Amino acid sequence: MSDELADLKIRYARLDLLYKVGNVIHSTLDPQEALQLILSQAVLVMRASSGSVVLINPTTHFLEIHASMGLPQNASALKLRVGEGITGWVARTGQPARSGDVLQDPRYIKLRTHVRSELAVPLVVNGEVRGVLNVDSDRKDAFSADDQELLEALALSATSVIQNTWLYEQLRLKARLFEMLSSVSQTINSTLNLDDALRVITREACGMMQAKMCSLLMLDDSREWLELRASCGAGEAYRNKPKLSVAESLLGSVVRRGKPIQVENVQISSRYQSAEVARNEGIVALLSVPLIFADRAIGALSVYTSSPYKFSNEEVRILAALAELSAIAIEKARLYERVVDVEEQLRQNEKLSALGLLAAEVAHEIRNPLTVMKMLYHSLDLKFGEEDPRTKDAQIIGEKMELLNKIVEQILDFARTTEPTFSPVNLNELVEELGLLVRHKLRNQNIELISKLDPDLPSVMADATQLEQAFLNLILNASEAMPTGGKLTITSRQLHVPRDAQSPTHVTVEFKDTGEGMTEEQQHRAFSSVLSTTKAKGTGLGLAIVGRVVETHRGELKIKSAPGRGTTISVLLPL
Repeated sequence: MSDELADLKIRYARLDLLYKVGNVIHSTLDPQEALQLILSQAVLVMRASSGSVVLINPTTHFLEIHASMGLPQNASALKLRVGEGITGWVARTGQPARSGDVLQDPRYIKLRTHVRSELAVPLVVNGEVRGVLNVDSDRKDAFSADDQELLEALALSATSVIQNTWLYEQLRLKARLFEMLSSVSQTINSTLNLDDALRVITREACGMMQAKMCSLLMLDDSREWLELRASCGAGEAYRNKPKLSVAESLLGSVVRRGKPIQVENVQISSRYQSAEVARNEGIVALLSVPLIFADRAIGALSVYTSSPYKFSNEEVRILAALAELSAIAIEKARLYERVVDVEEQLRQNEKLSALGLLAAEVAHEIRNPLTVMKMLYHSLDLKFGEEDPRTKDAQIIGEKMELLNKIVEQILDFARTTEPTFSPVNLNELVEELGLLVRHKLRNQNIELISKLDPDLPSVMADATQLEQAFLNLILNASEAMPTGGKLTITSRQLHVPRDAQSPTHVTVEFKDTGEGMTEEQQHRAFSSVLSTTKAKGTGLGLAIVGRVVETHRGELKIKSAPGRGTTISVLLPL
């Protein structure tokens, strides 16, 4: 009877201790603190000399000590394979192990010199062994079957705490990452320069993911190669890597598929092309996500750790969200740079406009003394004998003064900004009058003029003088393109824009020659700038004047040409 009473007292004491242990364990949500509390209470309950909580690393699958008591300081660095030692055996089998004399147990791996007994039970979460709870004693046969039952009960209580603390830690990590993501997005979007934005993205991604290194690669114009545009924590070896083929590289697959990819250890992965660089840089695990804007991949954002690691789904989603924000920031920075370029072009246009006014003033000042010089030259009536060399000199002087006068007149004509005076204009009559004006010049150049004019062509509201100047320049330009002769066909007709319009909305006058033709670059620049003439001869003012006149008439110019096949220029004017 007394033995039963003593046994009941022992059981009561242990149940009471388990209750107290449960209260202590549930007093914290910090995972490391919870593990340390579990272990200290286990050592206390079991009257052990030392103990440890060993968890399985989900990435490396090694057993790592997360909490210890009474062990040497260097014990925390010990890593065991599953199945190695008594602890590894418990982790592999999921069964408890009680060794009364570890010196006689072939499974035992010595951590502390005086240990004689060991009791280890598995920590099972959701049917899966996550770790092992160990207690050691300096006494032989220190742990009984009841001790094993008690430690298993304590481990069962501990596993629920481990699960709860891990869930709490995951939620805390999510909250921290989302808070950082919000802060990072503000930082990224406050940067307008593209290179600065890329540097900020890699720096913030590296900090947020607690990575050793971060890189940002972007597609080149051909979309066939990935180029390193920014990095944080990268050494010279990584920065000097050649660009990657989108079709053949691992990171290229991220861009092609538009999906994240991760590698636990790039140093030994056959898929990673730069394993030697990875070893030199000390980078191991990789997570790479695509940069996508408007459903189109523009690059890849990658983070690397310094040790083998498996990124959680939450970490993948967070980096993907950061990449999405980064893609928007990149496009915004690109747009801003384009705006800056346009503003620079406008400033250049303002400079050209001012230069044009200055040129007009200079031309005006030159014309007056040039006129006096011409008058004096002709009044001198310089006539010398045919053998006299001064005859040729006098001829050259006269020709150069005429050339100067022509240049001055062209500059003044182009610089004029007179607004057109609109009135009804019959374009057919305008073309016929110009034909009479240039008939001798065209005949001398062996150019046949052909007119195909619509007799029912309606009048347009226009400035007849300016249109005459524009059409004359187009005729002269066509004649210069046919130095050995050819055909110039001028056609007028009505247009319906759009085609289903009930009545004509525009008229067009076409000037088609059979001359030398123009390249695509010459066509692009034909009417755009005085300073970038595409003509081998002349000043290039003629077509520039045409462009200005048609623009002031709210019309449109179309050009169709090919080298050796002639040119057709159409002037489209609204009715």
